Amino acid sequence: MSENSIDAIKAERRAALSAACEMVGGVTKLAEKIGKTRAHISTWKQRGMIPPDMAIPIEKASGVSRSVLRPDLYPDQESAA
Repeated sequence: MSENSIDAIKAERRAALSAACEMVGGVTKLAEKIGKTRAHISTWKQRGMIPPDMAIPIEKASGVSRSVLRPDLYPDQESAA
């Protein structure tokens, strides 16, 4: 995988996490809803990586689909069909 591909994946994950934060009213609100700290979310944004076990809690808290947050683990069902 090229470095450009990796950068693109990280950018997509950052955007998805930012969208989740916006949906609930900010980083602090999302952190509270998923039982993590602001620092956790900030680190995930910086790294462009959402831990696998956090995709579903973030989805439940924000409404942002797990297939958007972690498409490598949760492919879009419409695309998979």
